[in-house]
Amino acid sequence: MKTAFLFELRRDRGLIVAITAMAVVYAGVMAWFWPIMRDNSALIEQYMNVFPPGLMAAFGMEGSLADPGVFYTTYIGSMLWPVLAALVGIVLATRPVAVDLERGFLELPITTALSRGRYLGAVIAAQACALAVLAFATVLSFWVAATIAGAPYEFARVIVLALLAWALACAICASAAILSVVTLSRAVAGGIVAAALLGMYLLNVVAQMTPDLGGLADLSVFHYLRTTPLIDRGDLPVVELSLFALISVVGWGLAVWAFRRRNLAP
Repeated sequence: MKTAFLFELRRDRGLIVAITAMAVVYAGVMAWFWPIMRDNSALIEQYMNVFPPGLMAAFGMEGSLADPGVFYTTYIGSMLWPVLAALVGIVLATRPVAVDLERGFLELPITTALSRGRYLGAVIAAQACALAVLAFATVLSFWVAATIAGAPYEFARVIVLALLAWALACAICASAAILSVVTLSRAVAGGIVAAALLGMYLLNVVAQMTPDLGGLADLSVFHYLRTTPLIDRGDLPVVELSLFALISVVGWGLAVWAFRRRNLAP
């Protein structure tokens, strides 16, 4: 099982290093813009008032961009991380079963003494570790650059931010994993997850822009990626973390269960 875990980590290494490097650069560069937002907050707010409040709220811009929580939510929590979590989560989740079966590689690990369940469990553990590296590197690089730039981000709250980002990525990965086992197709599994995420994103936008339909936000996973209250007030996202953890455990658990029973014959 350890061998399968380390092998999957090596397979994930190239993707994680490349995406992490880009995320670190983006997060670091964006953090350096905070003093500009602070010094020109009046002009920026005047410009933002041109747009509908609901539209701004959909992108996390509920307040001044000079506010640390709003700034992080806008440029990292709403724009960067959902895209990275979806992209990397789908790629990692669909490769070990759907892609490996198509390429004929899956026959090797499932014909060893290691059971199917233990093999996929080791793969999932490696995926969770890879996503943790990406999440913490992205958030901490933002914190380092923001701290140098003079932005008041508390380190303890930043750690929770990284946990929340990791939890979302795991939930997406777990959802793609069970679909990968069921469909045995990266295109189908990834397409379903991507379409679902896009639909939930649009639901969240509609809910923010139309107060009468505000309840729709509860159906969107992005509604639970609330980072501004955590940064500004220290509100712990217990419900959000619990929800993402539940999705991850159920999704990965079902993936292991289904993989043990799945007919992999062409």
